[in-house]
Amino acid sequence: MASKTIINHDRLEVLKAFLIAEVSVEKTLINGLPFVPKEMIEDEEEEKEADDSHFISAYLRTVQSYKKLFRNWQAGSSIEVSKVRELIIPLFNKVMQNQSQLFLLHHYSTKADYLFHHAISVGLISGYLAKNLNYEQGDMFQIVMAGCLVDCGMAKVPPTILEKKTSLSSEEFEEVKRHPIYSLQMLQNSPLLKEAVKYAILQHHERLDGSGYPSGRRGQSPHAFSRIVAVADVYHAMTSERNYRIKQSPFKVMEMILQDDFGKFDISAVKTLLSGITNFSIGSKVKLSNGYTAEIIFIESNGPTRPMVKLLDTGEIIHLGKNREIFIEEAL
Repeated sequence: MASKTIINHDRLEVLKAFLIAEVSVEKTLINGLPFVPKEMIEDEEEEKEADDSHFISAYLRTVQSYKKLFRNWQAGSSIEVSKVRELIIPLFNKVMQNQSQLFLLHHYSTKADYLFHHAISVGLISGYLAKNLNYEQGDMFQIVMAGCLVDCGMAKVPPTILEKKTSLSSEEFEEVKRHPIYSLQMLQNSPLLKEAVKYAILQHHERLDGSGYPSGRRGQSPHAFSRIVAVADVYHAMTSERNYRIKQSPFKVMEMILQDDFGKFDISAVKTLLSGITNFSIGSKVKLSNGYTAEIIFIESNGPTRPMVKLLDTGEIIHLGKNREIFIEEAL
């Protein structure tokens, strides 16, 4: 056998037939990647699982710490921005070392504590977008803070509305729509936040097409920080379980943003988020709208929200781009 011959099953049988017990091989797999012994892979997987578990624990502790701060704001305390910064920035630095965890955050959100999970998750996702859109570190940290604080004004919304388990009335929704104004009022005198952050806090529900609230800024594009936080905010909201809204899979949400809400969101931020979702999704398990469980095996660049999947029960491969009636219902 010549040099560079790939040792497949048939050639291995030939070697055995000639009673050749040992050969010298290059440590390269057929796909060109270096060969790693099973023992090393297992050690790396155990280390990764430990890192993942450590981050999840840190994330859940941060959510509960934010919850305590929020309860204080509800009781009338002023916001100490430095305390929020001490919570979110170390966690952001931690998740940047293992960015795949960002795209699992919606799994941990609960109906009861949605508001607190949302604040921490939007801060982290906003920072991820800023980093990948090449913002410098100072602005990146400010965008993390913006994402974390955009809903602090919810503390001024009556608890009966926040905790309502059925759809809001039009009057109740109008009150909720005032939370960006409340947030700005609570933070406008903070010297630790740039003016750009205050724009983001006020405008994170404004849309590029002039829709949104609180002002519906037709003809005036929201600030760049606002456009980043808006994408993080709507993505986490739509992928999370809430009292009166069902959650959607990340792929379904991104498809809705790209199609149903086209023109409302900053396309560079949307594409950055979608790129992150697809990069970390190969090999992940999903539930399809037809009830089957599948594994994502390939994602095309021109159809990233509709990947190729393999059914776990039968091994059948389905191209969701060619089967439009089926979509990914939930990431497992």
